[in-house]
This record gives sequence, structure tokens and C-alpha cells, in this order.
Amino acid sequence: MSTGWSWFVIILTLLAIAGCAWLLMWARTARLGEPGPREALAGDYDGIQELNMPLPRWWLGLFVGSILFSLVYLVLYPGLGNFPGLLGWTSSGQYQQSAEEWQRRFGPIYARFAGMPIDELARNPAAVAIGARLFANNCSTCHGADARGGTGYPNLTDGVWKWGGTPDHIEKSIVEGRDGMMPPFIAAVGEENVGAVVAYVQSLSGKQVDPSLKAAGEAKYKAVCIACHGMDGKGNIALGAPDLTDDDWLYGGSAAAIEEGLRKGRHGIMPAHRDLLGIERAHLIAAYVFSLSHQDGAPAGQQVSANQR
Repeated sequence: MSTGWSWFVIILTLLAIAGCAWLLMWARTARLGEPGPREALAGDYDGIQELNMPLPRWWLGLFVGSILFSLVYLVLYPGLGNFPGLLGWTSSGQYQQSAEEWQRRFGPIYARFAGMPIDELARNPAAVAIGARLFANNCSTCHGADARGGTGYPNLTDGVWKWGGTPDHIEKSIVEGRDGMMPPFIAAVGEENVGAVVAYVQSLSGKQVDPSLKAAGEAKYKAVCIACHGMDGKGNIALGAPDLTDDDWLYGGSAAAIEEGLRKGRHGIMPAHRDLLGIERAHLIAAYVFSLSHQDGAPAGQQVSANQR
């Protein structure tokens, strides 16, 4: 803040406090400690005469006390332009102090688990418990307290993964984030072919559809959709393209939901948490997430669906 703006803030702040003190003294009807006059006003409601009474002394004392407190506060803490306050307190300094205290208390715990493989941590009750608390504080807003997600937010407990379900894939998703996008395909598919493509996509997961629509939709699917979802519809974890054959749908598997995806596209973003969590905490969350679909403690890769997505 420039010197000019600093003086502007100082003068304005002190004038505001002085104005409050003056208004308080001007508006009172008696000096502190003395009874005030019982001046009758014009109002008379149901036989009750309205009187002009002074503020109670305790109430007036609170106002005076708040003004004195504000002056003491501004002397001790920053609040008057560039004046730092006699105590030298700053929000950044307090944050740094808290961060150092946190590192002193919890750093050794996270460091102890940092070098352990995620699938090993997933079988360690202490590591899983810490990861669960970190997940609740940082991930449950989107994925839910039970990690079962919702429409547009993947279920992390079922072993079905858009971007791969190995420990490395999960940790990368947390640390670097994911950006999955399906553009609108209505122009490429054609308005007249939307219903047929929807029917064919539904048939990939075993749903009963009109055979004629399925045949027409298959031709259009192979011309437009296989680049991401593959010839067999099993998707591509490198692109985050979902497997269409397993009846697990991030946005819903109804005809209306699939058609909406074709018409409007889908865009799901998992933000990167590297800066928010740090590598060590992300490592523990990855272990917790991995444990959710590996409850029997099987080594990495033995329980992950063949159609990882």
C-alpha cells in the first residue's frame, strides 16, 4: 500500500471511531451514573404512554468499551494502513507458524508411510485410518462420505475405473488431476441417427433394444465413436473414455442420459491436489481409495476389473 493510501486509511478509520464516540455522547440523554428525564412523547398505545428514556448504563458501557477495545486493538495489531502494530502480528506469519507446528507434529507420521507401496499401505490399518480422515476432509464433497459418488462423480468402491485402478493410476489422479471430455457429437452422428446410436450403446451393456435400431446404430458407432471407446466399446484409460459394456454409468445409462451425452457432450474435471495435499498425504489417500475396492487385501492388480476405466 502506498504512503498516501496508508494515511487515507488511517485518517478514515480514526475519524469513523471518533464519529461513533461523538454520536454516542450526543445521543445520550443523561450522563453516566445519573438518572435520565422521563420525557413523555406523543405516542399513546392502548393506554401505555411512550417515554424517552436514556440507555441503560450497562448498555452504554458496552458501547464505550467497544470503542476503547478498537483503539487498543489498532495499536497492537495491523489495521491502520501500513502501521504493523506493536505486536508485529501478520496472517502470513501465523500461517507459517501453524504450518511449522503441523509439520513438527505430523510430518514424521507421513514420512514413515511415504516410502511404502500403496497396495501395502492399503493393508495397514493405521495408514488406512489416516487416509480415510484425509479423504473425508478433502474428497468427500464430490465423492461422498462413503466414496460412492453420484451422478458425474465416480464410485470409488466398485473396482471400475475410467483412468485405471492400479495404485499408480489412482495416485496420479489425485496428484495431477484428470480432465475428461466428450465433445457433442450430434453433428457427426446426425439428428436422424441419434436414437439408433443410443440403442446400440445400450446393447453393449446387455440391454434389450430394437434389433433394427441396433444394426443402424452399430454402423454409425464404428464410424464416429471407436476412436475413443474402441471397436468393442471397452473404452481407453489413457483418454478416460469409459467402458460401455459393463452397465456402470457415470451420468446414467438411460436412453435419455446417453442421448444427452451425445447432444451436449460431457466434461468432468478432477482438480489436481498436489499443492493442496502434498505428495505424502496424497499417497495415503490413494492407499485408502485403493483399499475400498480391495477389501480382502489382494495385491495390486488382482481385483481390478479387466475393463479398467
